[in-house]
Parts: sequence; structure tokens; C-alpha cells
Amino acid sequence: MKLISVNVGMPREVTWHGTRVSTGIFKTPVQGRIALRKLNLEGDGQADLSVHGGEYKAVYCYPLVHYEYWKHELPGRELPLGMFGENFTVDGPPESEIFLGDRYTVGSAEVVVTQPRLPCYKLGIKFGSDEMVKRFFNAGRMGFYLSVAREGEVGFGDEMTLTASDPNMVPVSEIVRLYATKHYAREDTAVMDRILQVEAVPESWKGYFRDRVSRDVPSQL
Repeated sequence: MKLISVNVGMPREVTWHGTRVSTGIFKTPVQGRIALRKLNLEGDGQADLSVHGGEYKAVYCYPLVHYEYWKHELPGRELPLGMFGENFTVDGPPESEIFLGDRYTVGSAEVVVTQPRLPCYKLGIKFGSDEMVKRFFNAGRMGFYLSVAREGEVGFGDEMTLTASDPNMVPVSEIVRLYATKHYAREDTAVMDRILQVEAVPESWKGYFRDRVSRDVPSQL
């Protein structure tokens, strides 16, 4: 996997549906090398820290292959790198081949895959369309977040080298699938059990799945 673009941006205020909103979704590529810290990249920031940023969402990655999909879905729309609010645009596999707990070296830093991105209304702000949030979720092309195990410097062109994987081998895409599933089968609860064992997954997701397991009766089908 390789960094095609490193993108940062500080929160700005915009008007959306007549209301002033602060958002950090506007990211632009940077040249040269940049410091990657525990909570974010140098020069990057998030507006609403209750749902964005933090240790488990220090870096948002979006696979370059998804840009081709969106170019087809949004003909005529300019899609510069960083358009989806990602910090790292990566030339690599999709979320179905990226596993929770995967550990990578990149530049002089080390990062760990923690969770998928779920879109909020601010993606709609970026695209000027509330419909984009639903389209993004339904497409299943979410991207994924990283925590920072070792701070360092990164830059476009850096290789992201896999150094370790969690033994549970749960693809990032499984969290999204289970989140969208209304009624769980026994196979689904087995996957959730594996997710709960992945140290890199934040407690917010683990608590969500524990609650779902306690409420849902798995189907016999």
C-alpha cells in the first residue's frame, strides 16, 4: 500500500441550510514531509471532537480505487484528492482486504487500523447534497481510520508496509456490514465475538456490538 496524497485542513465555518456550521472535512494535499502525532497530522484538525478525531481516528484513509467508482457515479464532478475528507489517499486494497488491528509502518511512523468511517451530514456539505451521505453509505466504500502507535514523519510516495496482523482477521468491511444488518444470524454473532477480541477496535464499537448481541436473538436460518 502506498501514500498517493497526504491531505490536511483546519476547521472552517460554512453555511448549510441557513445555519453556520464548523467542519474540518475540507482537506487539501500537502507537499514534502509532515509530522504525524498521536491525535492527527500537523496542520490538521477536527471541528466536532465528540464524533471526529481522537486517538482511534487520528488518520482517515481512503483507497484511490474508490475514486474511479465515484467518477462513474458522479459524472462531470471534479474529485481532487482529499475530496472525501481523507488524510491519506492510498493506493491499496479495499476495506474487505484491510483487517482490524493491521499494523503498518509508514515513513518513520507506525499506525494501526481501528475502524471504518461512517459518514455524517458534513460529507453532504462537502458535496453540496444531503443525498451524498446515503449514497456513500450504501456504496460501502467507507475508508478506514488509523491510530498512531509511533509518531513520526510521513509524505506522499511513502510505502505503507504491513508488519503485523491481529489473529482474528476481521475485515474492516465487516463492521459496516454488521452495522447495516437489521437481524443477526448466528454467523454474525460469531464475527462480533471476534471483533470484541481485537485490541485495536475502540470501546465505542465494542459497546455497540455487546448491546446488539444482548438485544438480538440470532436467526436460525
